[in-house]
Amino acid sequence: MMLKDKIALVTGAARGIGESIAKRFADQGCHIVVSDIDLQGAQQVADDIESSGRSARAIKSDVSNAKEAEDLVKFTLEQFGRIDILVNNAGITRDNLLMRMNEQEWDSVIAVNLKGTYNCIKAVTRPMMKQRGGRIINLASVVGVMGNAGQANYAASKAGIIGLTKSVAKELAQRNILVNAIAPGYIETEMTKKLPATAHESFMSIIPMKRAGTPTEVANICLFLASDLANYTTGQVIHVDGGMVM
Repeated sequence: MMLKDKIALVTGAARGIGESIAKRFADQGCHIVVSDIDLQGAQQVADDIESSGRSARAIKSDVSNAKEAEDLVKFTLEQFGRIDILVNNAGITRDNLLMRMNEQEWDSVIAVNLKGTYNCIKAVTRPMMKQRGGRIINLASVVGVMGNAGQANYAASKAGIIGLTKSVAKELAQRNILVNAIAPGYIETEMTKKLPATAHESFMSIIPMKRAGTPTEVANICLFLASDLANYTTGQVIHVDGGMVM
């Protein structure tokens, strides 16, 4: 059990990559707070985890709201007494070409993806500092490294997460709080299923492994970063992308 009796908070965990991370952590002995804007979905994931013998709690939270992010961390501490791992996975897309992108499409993606990550990190920093230890894992994207037409807002938010990860890692390293990011490539999720066939073909053409990744493959890297195997790893961005960005 790589995470036996650890406490993890996973945002955006009602489906997709977040759900896989929550369940993978639970498989390794971790107790989970499942956070999502979709409470029904979050509760289903929590019920699944409980049925496997681990403790889990579901809570509805909009991480773009600083107060709700603070309340989310308080809820975790009230339920479990500590917080060892924060996974910032909550994210949205509002794709459009820049010349057609309206202000709301830009602001909403930055608010959830980037400000939401900032809100949760800020809320969890003090408890982790008091514990003199913790893990913060942020979900970025290869799009934040390479860019992508029609996703200027999403790319900007994910590039921001990479810069945020490295800055916070430097601030918190002396307190044994390790901060890393994962940059998934083309992963089979509900979000990528909405992409048009032309976009799918475009991605496949630049992936050396010639296949999409799975949420479990992302969750496995997240498990590594959360475990004692990564005790000397901080400020890093690990690509899980089949070789798309080298």
